[in-house]
Amino acid sequence: MSATLYGIPNCDTVKKARQWLDAHGIDHAFHDYKKQGVPEAALRKWVADKGWEVLLNRRGTTFRRLDDADKADIDADKAIALMLAHPSTIKRPVVEHDGGLLVGFDEADWEGALK
Repeated sequence: MSATLYGIPNCDTVKKARQWLDAHGIDHAFHDYKKQGVPEAALRKWVADKGWEVLLNRRGTTFRRLDDADKADIDADKAIALMLAHPSTIKRPVVEHDGGLLVGFDEADWEGALK
């Protein structure tokens, strides 16, 4: 199995996820939002698959610092625009793998999906 893990390298959850993948011998590439940006086509696919509500991290510092107008009346298009402009507002990590897509790090979910 191969996977692509999207995230930010200094995020603690991303670090745990990368360690988990390594410990379980799962070959993966790492895509750094900060250096490489977010592929718009991939983000749109993730939103279609999981919903913008799952992907948009409204609890994080980046989202909380946005203007109130940016945080109001969010729909899929507005959420995608926000996530493209501010990649740190995407819940981390996002993992594309042969069997689908994982958002966030939950060992039980990962065990079932990636083993």
